Amino acid sequence: MKILMVGGGTGGSVTPLIAIAQYLKNQKTDLEFIWFGTYKGPEKNLVLAADIKFIPIFSGKFRRYFSWQNFIDIFFIIFGFIQAFVYFFKFKPDVMISAGSFVAVPVGLVAFIFRCPQIIHQQDIVTGLANKILSFLANKITVTFPEQVANFPSSKVVLSGNPIREEILQGNKSKAIQLLSLEKDLPTVLVVGGGTGAMKLNQLIQGALPELLQFCQVIHITGKNKKVQALALKDFSTRYHQFDFILNEMPDILAVADLVITRGGMGFLTELAALGKPTLIIPIPDSHQEANANYFVQQRAAIYLDQNKISSQSLIDDLKELIADKAALNYLGINIKKLYQPMAAQIISESLLTLFNEKINNR
Repeated sequence: MKILMVGGGTGGSVTPLIAIAQYLKNQKTDLEFIWFGTYKGPEKNLVLAADIKFIPIFSGKFRRYFSWQNFIDIFFIIFGFIQAFVYFFKFKPDVMISAGSFVAVPVGLVAFIFRCPQIIHQQDIVTGLANKILSFLANKITVTFPEQVANFPSSKVVLSGNPIREEILQGNKSKAIQLLSLEKDLPTVLVVGGGTGAMKLNQLIQGALPELLQFCQVIHITGKNKKVQALALKDFSTRYHQFDFILNEMPDILAVADLVITRGGMGFLTELAALGKPTLIIPIPDSHQEANANYFVQQRAAIYLDQNKISSQSLIDDLKELIADKAALNYLGINIKKLYQPMAAQIISESLLTLFNEKINNR
């Protein structure tokens, strides 16, 4: 059985698929995985670390507003379609699964032409354009939350939850303390701007550091080529730990965090939910992440800060108040954990296997 997984450009469309691959590998041995991703996205290292064959293809983004890049990207989409067509001939995948990435659109069209059954997984509260397009071609559509079920045909939709990689649950707090020489009695704040980083978020943290480090220690994952200059830290410089990207140590880093500041990507938010981590969300303005953040706030599972309305000083004030309120942190941790569905990888995997069996029976 050959399973084609498609995703990239950001880590959000990648980690749920890796979780599904891990579950399937634990259940069956007669499987072969192939991954189509982008040339420049952060997914390659994640996919190779999961021992999956990675093949980059051209891709273009569908923008719902006027941009000269739309005229350029149409050619990349065509090139990606041609590449996908060639690779389908070569590898002959039995089933395909994607999770919302724009790179999946030309591949999904090729899969439809080749009569390869496909599943799309909808993580975010708001359905992205890529999944809207592919929903007409998909055999099954899995969704994260009950509120999303009505957005798709009832004959196709499956309420699954959002899967996470198995190693996320295996983090070791002591390892992180030893690795970074952390102070055991000082609160630890983890800042993550997503797979590609977030310059505005980095700048907010940069401005807050001198005062922030007086009452907590900060682990800051900035994104590739987005490191910041940590100035005027004086005696508190040992409390600031900056990385552009973390792979193997991420479960341990998550385990040691008392509070997480992040963007609003559902992949990472689901990992935080699984761990019950108190979370402060600063979503990308005017994006689908705002709907994700609003949903978590409605469930009393996170705090939402508007990037356009906050400053480094207001962020300091908010963090100081929240860290001092242990009951509030515990309340957030309990509520966010309620949003995690531990059976998600199994539910989606079973749907994938069902499609494969139906394909075999219909030959």
